[in-house]
This record gives sequence, C-alpha cells and structure tokens, in this order.
Amino acid sequence: MKAVIVEDEIIAAQNLQRLIQQVDNSIEIVAVLKSVEECIEWFTFQPMPDLVFMDIHLSDGSSFSIFSKTSIGCPIIFTTAYDQYALNAFEVNSIDYLLKPINKKDLERAITKYRNLSTSKNLDSEMLAELADMIKNKKSGYKSRFLIPYKDKFLTLDISEIAYIYSENKTARMVSMNDKAYQMNSSLDEVFKQLDPLLFFRANRQFIISRNVVKDIFSWFDGKLYITLSVPTPEKIIISRARVQDFKAWYTD
Repeated sequence: MKAVIVEDEIIAAQNLQRLIQQVDNSIEIVAVLKSVEECIEWFTFQPMPDLVFMDIHLSDGSSFSIFSKTSIGCPIIFTTAYDQYALNAFEVNSIDYLLKPINKKDLERAITKYRNLSTSKNLDSEMLAELADMIKNKKSGYKSRFLIPYKDKFLTLDISEIAYIYSENKTARMVSMNDKAYQMNSSLDEVFKQLDPLLFFRANRQFIISRNVVKDIFSWFDGKLYITLSVPTPEKIIISRARVQDFKAWYTD
C-alpha cells in the first residue's frame, strides 16, 4: 500500500512515519508534503496513492483549501489537535481523524478501519454520516464542571474557573483563576480527555493550560516557546518545537 504524509513539521512527520512502520511495515510512504502549494502540485501530477495522512494546519494555510484546487481521489486520515475540524474533515472523503499527539493505538485503529472499508467497499455517505455523528456525540461529552473531593464532601469547579492543570506525582492538580490548587484522583491524561480542546491546550507532559490565562509568549532556545500565565505556576511552561505550530494554531484560532 502506498501512502502520503502531509505535515509541515519535520519532527511530527518523522514520528508519524515511524509509527506507521511500527503498525504496518508494508505501507510505503511515497511522499512527505509540507504545504498547501506543494500538495496541489503533487496531487495534480502524480499517481494517486492508496491513503493520505493529512495535517489540517499547514504553514501556508488550511489543508481543506487543497480540495478546491485539485482532486484527491483516495481515503484520507486527518491529523489534528482539535476536534472541531473533524466534521469538516468528513466532507472531503476522510475516513478517520487522529488527535495529536498521535499514539500507536489510535493509528492502528485508523489503519484497520481503512483496510476494513477498502475490503468491504462500504465507504459510502451513510457510513461517513455515522462517523460524523460519533464526533458530534464526543464533542458534547466534554466536562462543564468538575467535582473535586475535599474532606467529607465535593467541591464544584466550573471549567471557566480553571487556569491550568499540572501533573504532580502522576496525578493532576487543578489550579483556579484565584490560584487555589485542587488535588484530583485522575492523571493528567485522563483529565485532558474530558476537556474541550478549543479551551485547553496540552502544553507538555506537565501542563494543560487554559486559553484565558495565557499572558506572554516568548521565543525560547532551539525553536521552543516559553509561556507565562496570568496566575503563578510551579515551574516554567515550555512548548517543544514539535508542538509550537499546534500551539499557535490553537491560540490564534
């Protein structure tokens, strides 16, 4: 099977290629494309691959703009940091989407889905509608508030009151806008899955931050970013070079 990766971040493209080879080493990556312009030229003149892994945010614009300039006649698996783009993705022959950071289990699920659909030839509008409904249901499942155990009762913390969440001893601590910290019984990964990615960003392994408290954004060494918030944090919040474009897209969207 021949596949194309569309990704403007070199490290992210290399990581995805490595994961694809781990899941199925029979998949041949025939091209790694980095921009909308490069995609339009490649898909106009080159033979169509069997599958495309496509990032939504590229350095010169949204990958959705590619489809108005050229035809891509093969299934697409979108990669994105944001659920809100999933419904748009299903309008342009997408069969699945992978939320960044991409893990091996989700990638394996997407490739298996592609193979099943290819075998049964059931990739039709009805199935795409079912997939879109699945995304809608997932979107509505984000938490609006958390119940936090405190002594012999539970405290209520509304999503709008959360400034950031950080990991301490493998469990999450939520910090409110007025700098009060609350110990959770969940890990940072488990908490992040319950948050709307429009409002919160997974900055690194230690921090999830709210859009509402980002104060200053500094260039840091080696292409990284240093983020300060309007509330104190226990340590510096550094965005890795591989996550910089995702952060910029999230913050400016």
